[in-house]
Amino acid sequence: MFKRLLCALLALMILLPTAALADKPRDITPLETVVEPPEGMHHYLFACVDNWKGNAKKLGNTDGVILVTLDTAAKRVLFTTFSREMLIKRPDGGIGRFTYIAKNYGPEALCDIVSTHFGAKVDQYIIFSMDNVQTIIDAMGGVNITVTDAEADYLNRYRISRDSTTPSMGKGGTYLFGGHAAVIYMRIRKVGGDGDSGRTRRMRTVLSTLAGKYANASLDDALKLLTAVSENVVTTNMTMADLFEAVGYAIELRGVTPEGLQMPPDSCMEPITYAGMSTRQVDFDAAREILKNFLYGDAGEPDAFDVVE
Repeated sequence: MFKRLLCALLALMILLPTAALADKPRDITPLETVVEPPEGMHHYLFACVDNWKGNAKKLGNTDGVILVTLDTAAKRVLFTTFSREMLIKRPDGGIGRFTYIAKNYGPEALCDIVSTHFGAKVDQYIIFSMDNVQTIIDAMGGVNITVTDAEADYLNRYRISRDSTTPSMGKGGTYLFGGHAAVIYMRIRKVGGDGDSGRTRRMRTVLSTLAGKYANASLDDALKLLTAVSENVVTTNMTMADLFEAVGYAIELRGVTPEGLQMPPDSCMEPITYAGMSTRQVDFDAAREILKNFLYGDAGEPDAFDVVE
């Protein structure tokens, strides 16, 4: 009897730190109070599932999530990447990791999580598989990426094909990556010691470089890209008219140097173990303020980010 009681007490002591987090995160914004972006600012949520062949009826974990913002009023292109490891409040009121939301609750729920936790209202999304991303990058003629010696060593050990970069991958340097190699590069998180932050940074690098290739794109080039994207998605709630509209904004902003941000920034995340998982607890109040400054700068749109208690 005593041994059983002791075991129970020890188990309770182990679980207490986790139990103390059960009401986290508290500092999120109710969806009904998150206002629409101001005129000229357009948000689109892109997410990539962690498998090569996607299935709209059985989504995988979203290892890559990025908010693409086309601001035709301020003439800015913004890429905001989101950490897969952070703890968020699930649609059912429980606590879980961000990477599981689309898989368990659907892509609309993923949009809602970004809206309520970060204050940037988004309701249009495209979900890709890794094969979709590979095909789109190939259709764009590949992407030039500068890698470190450590990244080059990792990619070589991963056994990317010898012809997947031009020239063939050697040491650190700049290479033209084919789609498959670019996807592998974006998924790196065990090189450089920055884990998931490094992965999201590499995503922004690839997207920014691809955007740069279209600085002088013609309407025909844009339509070819639109075709490549529309034919390579797992699921989306954007109509063809929505996609044409987005392409129009992108053409208007061609040549604009993209800006990027990691959300949440490392300063707003605390590494913890929750329910047996290695994850991150987030100060969403602080993260929202940083995102607000990134999106709006000194001009500000505070109503879009106010938290209603």
